[in-house]
Amino acid sequence: MELRQLHYFVSVAKKQHVTHAAEELHVAQSAVSRQIHLLEEELNLQLFVQKGRNLQLTPVGKLLLNKIEGILSDLERVVQEAHEFLDPNKGEIRIGFPHSLGVNLLPTVVACYRKINPEVKFRLKQGTYNSLIRDLTNGEIDLSFISPFPENHALVSGQILLTEELYAILPAQHELANEVSLHLSQLKEEPFVMFSEDYSLRAIVLDACKRVGFVPKFGFEGDETDTIRGLVAAGLGVSLLPEMAITERGPLQPAKVRLQEPKVTRTIGLIRRKGEKIPPVAERFQTFLIDYFKEK
Repeated sequence: MELRQLHYFVSVAKKQHVTHAAEELHVAQSAVSRQIHLLEEELNLQLFVQKGRNLQLTPVGKLLLNKIEGILSDLERVVQEAHEFLDPNKGEIRIGFPHSLGVNLLPTVVACYRKINPEVKFRLKQGTYNSLIRDLTNGEIDLSFISPFPENHALVSGQILLTEELYAILPAQHELANEVSLHLSQLKEEPFVMFSEDYSLRAIVLDACKRVGFVPKFGFEGDETDTIRGLVAAGLGVSLLPEMAITERGPLQPAKVRLQEPKVTRTIGLIRRKGEKIPPVAERFQTFLIDYFKEK
């Protein structure tokens, strides 16, 4: 069995047509047909059946496709890691991040790193708390920023990079908008603009309100910090946001007031799969991030 046979098999399975597969592979149609025939002979299996002008996978062909795609993906990753091992200043860093870090923190650290390692590429994946951990454990990414940092997780490990304060945000015309600080209980009668259930900031806000004796009234829900900030600025409620998510972009901005009691914070960490080696290029970026936040 040859590697090119596996590539040809996957292409035909996806295109359901030898001619279209040959065009994608930039080879003659006869070469594709011959390699598929040789593969079926070697395995003693029928992988395709003719359906009109198309080829469809047999049940055993479908089973084989799933396995072969995994093998080719693993092989591609091994070759990439080998190149990265020879030169960890090149290669691709696959990293996840929550939306609230995508406005400022992530672009800043990526730009700083590329100044000293301009040939490194980044593959970025945005997600919620649970989806980032899932993508990490499934091997789709090698590192991930996360908030809050997951203590004592069975599948991931890492370190806290920083702890960030959350502020109350209010419509600019709110009676408390010009206060230096406020007690969270002063907002108990206000409608809250909340993150949806998939977002960790929702749990942080609910917990803070519970600590001072009330359950917030839900006015509106949103999935991104820009949405939360915009709805509050439009006068539709109040909320709590991390400082780095309260950036002035556009004419409509909420008022930002420090919380005197209770002090509400979130941890931001960097995680990786527990007990597994990651590519050298990602390992070097992890070291850079730890040093970067120590200096900050």
